[in-house]
Amino acid sequence: MQAVRHTAVVLAVLLFAAGMSQAAIYEIGPGKTYETIGAFAWEDLAAGDTVKIYYKATAYAEKFCVGVVGTAQSPVVIQGVPGEGGELPIIDGENATTRTELDYAGDERSVIHFGGTATPDVLTTKYVTLENLVIKNARSSMSYTCDGGTTKYYLGNAAPVRLVYAENITLNNLEMTNAHNGFITSPTTADVTVKGCYLWGNGDDGNTGVHQNYTECNHITFEYNHFGLLATSADGNGLKDRSSYSIIRYNWIEDGARQLDLVDSADATIKGDADYGNDFVYGNILIEQADPGISQNQIVHYGGDSAQTSNYRPGPLHFYNNTVISYRDDANMALFRPQDDEVIDAYNNIVHCTDASYKVDVNAVTNGSITIANNWFTTGYDDSNTTDGGNNIDGSAPGFLNLGTEDFHLASDSDCVDAGRSIKAGDFAVTLQYVKHQDTEARPSDATMDMGAFEYDSGGPPPDLVITTTSLPGGVVSTAYSETVSATGGETPYSWSVISGSLPSGLDLGSSTGVISGTPTSAGTSNFTVQVTDSQGTPDTDTQALSIEIVADLDITTTSLPDGTKQQSYSQTLAATGGETPYTWSLVSGALPNGLSLSSGGVISGTCRRAGTFNFTVRVTDSQDPADTDDQALSITVNN
Repeated sequence: MQAVRHTAVVLAVLLFAAGMSQAAIYEIGPGKTYETIGAFAWEDLAAGDTVKIYYKATAYAEKFCVGVVGTAQSPVVIQGVPGEGGELPIIDGENATTRTELDYAGDERSVIHFGGTATPDVLTTKYVTLENLVIKNARSSMSYTCDGGTTKYYLGNAAPVRLVYAENITLNNLEMTNAHNGFITSPTTADVTVKGCYLWGNGDDGNTGVHQNYTECNHITFEYNHFGLLATSADGNGLKDRSSYSIIRYNWIEDGARQLDLVDSADATIKGDADYGNDFVYGNILIEQADPGISQNQIVHYGGDSAQTSNYRPGPLHFYNNTVISYRDDANMALFRPQDDEVIDAYNNIVHCTDASYKVDVNAVTNGSITIANNWFTTGYDDSNTTDGGNNIDGSAPGFLNLGTEDFHLASDSDCVDAGRSIKAGDFAVTLQYVKHQDTEARPSDATMDMGAFEYDSGGPPPDLVITTTSLPGGVVSTAYSETVSATGGETPYSWSVISGSLPSGLDLGSSTGVISGTPTSAGTSNFTVQVTDSQGTPDTDTQALSIEIVADLDITTTSLPDGTKQQSYSQTLAATGGETPYTWSLVSGALPNGLSLSSGGVISGTCRRAGTFNFTVRVTDSQDPADTDDQALSITVNN
């Protein structure tokens, strides 16, 4: 809580009320509190709030901006609520209207816009999840009504969703389609996760500058996504990215001039990140279509494309346990096209050209430093300009269960079974594998890793069921709480229950999800034991003792201070309740009377040197992680 209270009576009442407001749930849709998206006051959105957009038979032809600062403990969730048949609500940018109370620049670039908003007055939007929606139609041929009430057209690089100034953003289970770019971020973004989304039908005929995805971000993760076919004759890439620390795992990417175009940034913050050029691509299915309509035959372009070579990603690109397929009948497959001195480490991959007339060029150029080990390649592959780390094999077919239906799981007699190597130190473990579409499952585990994105399943018993969550973060009274208890092994789906003790009042455990959520109503430490049960004929179980500490909301209780006298000593101790001790106190604005100082322990002391009234604001910070804070406006009058 960071409401500033003033000693003036009217302001104190108003701001105290604002400071005490709690996280809310807002419902939009037929028969709900708000019939339309524009009827909801987006400018009043606050940390911890949830906005539910319910499915209806017709699309919401509306667009909006998100300007709100959530926190790790109180994120903001904007979620579609599916229809009875699982249909996602549709937000349509064509002929869309905008709430007139909103005010934000760059509305020509997207249907939903994050950060850099004038109304609400928020520069950087933080801790927001956007999920369960279809967002479509943002092309330059399409018009909409802006917040000023005038008709405008989208620009030629518009997208369904655009992040401008944004941090800790999650996009989950979104369908983004029929725009110039499918999803786009500005370099003033950080810590973005895109998961379980379907991007398709984006890009332009003959235009190499717009893509299914175009991101530039300080740390970004793509997982469980389906990057489908681009728009007809589009010449863009499947996933184009200029970020630092890009993690691309367990995705299905089936189109693009390049399936992956991982190139340089000109942004000083991104380039200056310690992990710039430390990128991970694993567990993905990358597909080159039979007739892409373009001469480009590269799967992964890595390094840079700006000609500013000092900006290029240096690597290493960690590329492992991917399945790469080319259906082309007019060109070789260029697996990598690195720039200059870029470093790529490639192992445990399956790389296959279905037309035997063509081959795999592992390195399409003479640049870069590529090491290949424990990979399967189509017979005749060219490993020039690479370093052979050993144990690479070739053949006419990798031994898929059914190439015709794109079932890339391995058959029992595949040469790729048990031909991989263990995951290298420092690389992420490959614990999952992709499920068509936009889902994952546990990757079977045995003594030796297989090549490719899928592990051969011998049909033996699954590994033991184990709860992997051993501790849970604390929470705050009257602040929304949501944490997932996780498990591995066994056979999904799992069923969860509390078998002893009790959760904090106000919280519940989702029996099918393992999510502990709700709004705590009282402070204290709750000890309990959870049990997970799997779906085998004879179920396996595991238990785990856990605890959650709920603390009261941090609140400064000192609302006024006594007068002082010139040339006399003065000492008063500030007080607060809630949060987690010890507290740390600081002065955040204004000035104390001359001669007085505020200690970190909350004591204002010293000798008053000058008469007058001195206004200032103090802040208390508790010891939680992340910390809670509260501010209080105070004044001291020093008399002669």
